[in-house]
Amino acid sequence: MIEAQCLAARMVGKVLAGAALTDVLQELWRARSDLSGQQRGAIQDLSYGVLRFYGLLDGLLALLLNKPIRNGSVRHLLLVGLYQLEYSRAPAHAIVDHAVTSVRALNGNTGAQGLVNAVLRNFERRRAHFLTRAAGTEMGRYSHPQWWMDRLRADYPQRYRTILEIGNQRPPMTLRVNRRRIGVAEYAACLEQEGMQAQHLWDDALMLARPVAVDRLPGFSRGWVSVQDAGAQLAAHLLDARDGMRVLDACAAPGGKSAHLLELANLELTALDSDCDRIARIVQNLARLGLDARRVVHGDAASPAQWWDGRHFDRILADVPCSASGVVRRHPDIKWLRRPGDLPRFGTRQGMILEALWPLLARGGKLLYATCSVFPEENLVQIERFMQGHPDARLLPLSRIGAMDGQLLPDSRHDGFFYALLRKA
Repeated sequence: MIEAQCLAARMVGKVLAGAALTDVLQELWRARSDLSGQQRGAIQDLSYGVLRFYGLLDGLLALLLNKPIRNGSVRHLLLVGLYQLEYSRAPAHAIVDHAVTSVRALNGNTGAQGLVNAVLRNFERRRAHFLTRAAGTEMGRYSHPQWWMDRLRADYPQRYRTILEIGNQRPPMTLRVNRRRIGVAEYAACLEQEGMQAQHLWDDALMLARPVAVDRLPGFSRGWVSVQDAGAQLAAHLLDARDGMRVLDACAAPGGKSAHLLELANLELTALDSDCDRIARIVQNLARLGLDARRVVHGDAASPAQWWDGRHFDRILADVPCSASGVVRRHPDIKWLRRPGDLPRFGTRQGMILEALWPLLARGGKLLYATCSVFPEENLVQIERFMQGHPDARLLPLSRIGAMDGQLLPDSRHDGFFYALLRKA
């Protein structure tokens, strides 16, 4: 536990300084190849947990301290300890004792051992009192930044509380069955034989009753199945690509939607992304599934002159960069890394990509605009603005999505996504 506490505290500190959690964890795994799978799991759970409930934990710490802590390492360790006391099953005395030892291992600061011991034991003794006080603020109650909560309240006055609460839950584990390799019912039977219960949501999506490591999934290495949110799986079906069509996945990495498109039809598919490192993941994912894109290209979707061969596409998937506000339960660090000014910046980029891709679409072709955001500024506002300047664009109904505006809000089955299907007249 000592090493897990120390390393999780360091991960949390790096994220609060501006780094993405997935990046710092991957950096740690590369540097510490000696860590066992169990150790990695513990470090990951602590890091994700602290960031998921950072608003509450930060509020608790402010109540438990007489004055702010200048030493960041000690502060981050206390956040880890508070998370363990409130959300883990480990005995309280073990958590506190190990945290007292951890603070010395973390930075050699023996003077902080008494403080760590006093703070954590005080919380354990008067847990209900401090939790009630911390939950007296919206930040403590919902563990989201205040600006984020204010926007959701304005955009979804009847549903913002539910959105915030779901954002703090653990995400479901949903699988996409590769129908080129195995049927959905057949794969569900394979899961049951392995003692894994799954619910069929729609099309190729199966939601596991309990998450498992991917190497436990039957046939994973043979390409029978991929892990993909059920809401994200709607994209390939909405695009309605058919055999022989030329298709562009304009922001393709890590390749989940490209793979799904190829699982559904025989396509002349171009997978494009601006990140060289992430392009390698597209190739790896397609290889595992036994699929082949016609072209995997490094390029900027907003600058087609760099990579387009001049032949129009029948279908374009524009899964554009966004705030990722719809997937915060999978990536809780996003809540604390985003700033209000990021939304206009994303909006500008999204508009540039739409404008650049539209001329590449054949007459009568379809373009699916997609984000994993719940903020209208990145979604419906973008589409309305685009259509005002493009009389040849027709917005098609999305009967598969209950929301008339294309906004899929997060719930127990899927994350939050936005879809708009445009046809060129």
